[in-house]
Amino acid sequence: MNETLVTMVGNVASVVSYAQTAAGVPVANFRMAATERRFDRGSGDWVDGDTSWVTVVAWRWLATNLVSSVSKGDPVVVSGRLRVREWEDEERRRAVVEIDARVVGHDLSRGT
Repeated sequence: MNETLVTMVGNVASVVSYAQTAAGVPVANFRMAATERRFDRGSGDWVDGDTSWVTVVAWRWLATNLVSSVSKGDPVVVSGRLRVREWEDEERRRAVVEIDARVVGHDLSRGT
């Protein structure tokens, strides 16, 4: 099976939500934001570029550990499978970008 694996560095942009499926499987998710930084030679300063937003979904032990380890605003590194879910809502086409996380950790280059 071909998978699109990604690693994304950014900040937790929402409270981590936690639930269990009907079968009792833990699941947690949060929104993540990653803003590109680039050097503007004209001004000689670093400037912010576009922000990418994704929903991070974690299952089982990763979900359980995520709830007690990560808070809104934390710098994180997330690695997992990229998914784009599409649907129609009242004749409008919608899409959401998700990372089905395999690994989530604090980005220690930007915090403790």
